[in-house]
Parts: sequence; C-alpha cells; structure tokens
Amino acid sequence: MEKAKKTKIIIGLCYLTLITVFLLIFFSKFSIQEITSYDFIKDNKIYFQKLKNSNLFLISLIFLVFTILWVFPFLGFGSPIALLGGFLFGKWIGTAIVVIGLSVGATFLYEFGNYFLKDLIREKFLSKYENLENKFKKSEFYYLLIYRFIGGIPWQLSCILPTIFNVKTRNFFFASFIGIVPQSFLVVSIGSGLEKIIDQNSELPKITEIIFSPEIYIPILAFLSLVLITIFLRKLFYKN
Repeated sequence: MEKAKKTKIIIGLCYLTLITVFLLIFFSKFSIQEITSYDFIKDNKIYFQKLKNSNLFLISLIFLVFTILWVFPFLGFGSPIALLGGFLFGKWIGTAIVVIGLSVGATFLYEFGNYFLKDLIREKFLSKYENLENKFKKSEFYYLLIYRFIGGIPWQLSCILPTIFNVKTRNFFFASFIGIVPQSFLVVSIGSGLEKIIDQNSELPKITEIIFSPEIYIPILAFLSLVLITIFLRKLFYKN
C-alpha cells in the first residue's frame, strides 16, 4: 500500500513538472498579448495553410498526437481542441482527427485512472452513481455509448468515472469514438467557420458580424439543440 502511494506521488510530481516545463517553454516564445492579437492569428493561419498544403499527412499526424497529449497527460477539455481542429483542417478532416485523438487520449486516461485512481474514484463517486452500475452490467457498450453522447460530467472525470463499473477498454474506446462524434462535428464546424471569416477579413470583424455569419450561427444553433436533447436524456439516464 505504501509503495502504491509513493508511485502515485511520483507520477503526480512528474505530471506537474511536465505541465510546468511546457508552459514555461510556450510563454518564453509568445506573450499572452501576442497570441491573442488578430494579426498574430491571421499571419500564423496563412503560414500554417502553406505548411499544411505542402504535407497534409504529416501535419495531420502531428496534430493527432497533440490532441492525444492534450487529453492525457495535459487533461485538456475537448472543445478548445475541436475548435482548433476545425480552424486548421476544416469540418471533415478536422472532425476525423479530433474524434480519433480525443478517443485515444480518453482511453489512455481511463487506463491510467483504472490502474492508479480506481479505489479513490469508487470511494468518492460510487454512492452518487450507484444506480448506473446495474445499467452497465446489463449492456456495457450500449450504456457507455449513451453515457458518452449525453455528457453532463466534466470531460476528465467522465473519462475515469467508468473505472468504478469495470468496463472493458475496447468498449470504452469505441463508445467514446461513436458517442462524441455529434458534439465534436458541431464544435469543429464552428472552428471551420471562424477560419473562413478570418480568411475573408483583413481586420477583426465586429462580434455581430461573426455571430450572424451562416458558418457560425448554423452550427451554434445545432449545438444548442443538441445540448437541449442531451439535457433531457441525462434526466432519464441518471434518474434512480
């Protein structure tokens, strides 16, 4: 038991060190003011577009690896990476890369939680989600698929919470892969729409022009509709 605690502490310290080093290197190259400026975004968009056109496969592979690392070990949320994927690769390629990357990263995080955090997760959350245990036993993949689709739980926690139900890694991966497609596609579409707006404007457009652009408001409305549907489904799914 003591050895397991020491192992967890070492892993935690390594994780914090990795995050700290990454942030120090990143902010030594760019300031917050610089990376949030419109000119910086537009100039780097043009540069990346040329780079992508010269070797789409390599750039896609790099972004895929970055997406996996974004989920684990960096514990990032899915929406920012989905927006970036749409901005850089467009709706279809962006969705494919983001869904694969998020699914693989989530599976790594699940495996990590299953090995190191299972007892802690069961202690903290089993009583709250005990009603789900019987559902997962009846049809593990089916309920995992619904669980991934409706969301309602912070992304990082949603990846490790199934450890208390002892779900199979294969089922977790494929349920994640299929379940996150609708949300991912809509968020990626918003990112793709932002790319088109920036491409068509030499100066930062007004916020109203951005919001009422068809490339933005259509996926936003679709996303809000999906949110309402998932809220309704959550009440059914998590109900005792």
